[in-house]
Parts: sequence; C-alpha cells; structure tokens
Amino acid sequence: MGSHKPNQQPYQLIDFPIQTFDKIRYADTDRQGHVNNAAFSTYLETGRVEFLYDPKDPLADDHCDFVIASLHLNFLSEITWPGRLDIGTGVTRVGTSSFGLYQVLFQDDVCVATAETTIVQMDINSRRSAPLGDSTKHYLNDHLFVKDGDTKGMN
Repeated sequence: MGSHKPNQQPYQLIDFPIQTFDKIRYADTDRQGHVNNAAFSTYLETGRVEFLYDPKDPLADDHCDFVIASLHLNFLSEITWPGRLDIGTGVTRVGTSSFGLYQVLFQDDVCVATAETTIVQMDINSRRSAPLGDSTKHYLNDHLFVKDGDTKGMN
C-alpha cells in the first residue's frame, strides 16, 4: 500500500461519475519491487476505454476517433503487487472538438496518482480535429466532474 495519508488525498473514488478497476499484474513490477511508472498510464487507459469505447454505441462521431493531445500524470505514492487498483474518471470540460478528463488511481482506498488528459476528436481521413457532435457533448456533460475550486463551466 502507498504511504500517502488518507487526509491528504485530493478526492475519493465515490466523487467520480465513472468508476472501474484493474488488476495489478506481476509483469507491471520493476527491480525495486513496486509497479513501474509506465504501467500507471495503462491503468488510466483502462478507465478511459471503458468510458469512451462502447462497441455497441460508439461515442466518437462517424469517421472519427479520439486521440490524446496531452496527459499530465502526478505520482502520489507507489503501487505494490499483488492487488487491485480502483480508477475514477470524470469529464472536466467539453469544448468544440476536445474535452478534458480528470482521473484518479486508488490502491487500498489510498489515492496513488492523479491525471489530467485532453482528448481530441480526430477525423480519420484528414487526421485533423473534428467538432464533437451534440449527442457526444450531451453524454460528456452527463459525466461531468468539477474539481474543488474549479469555476469553469461547460460549453
């Protein structure tokens, strides 16, 4: 378990509209005996994929895909094997062709990482950004997460 004290945690898992989990794999560990920092991004991907990619009801508009424009990851504590990680995900902003996500990783109810990601909808033919459709914006706005002290609104 990480050494980050619960009273210093930025959020709790229940604060997030989307929640899932991932199993910590032995292959994720490194020579120091904890999970390698590269695996943190894979765990965050699990949270994004379950939210953004439903094969029966795609969120991206026709002939479009989502791409990561930026990912800012904050390591708060180490992750140790074996175990499970709980992942919280929420939308922080919805723009014309992009949106923001805020994610958290928890091991044993301790927040071990936070991340802010900007996702852009890209036209697969032109490889340029494409406006989000109304149904996509509505879905994203239904999963809004407002960080403490954040007064920015949605579009």
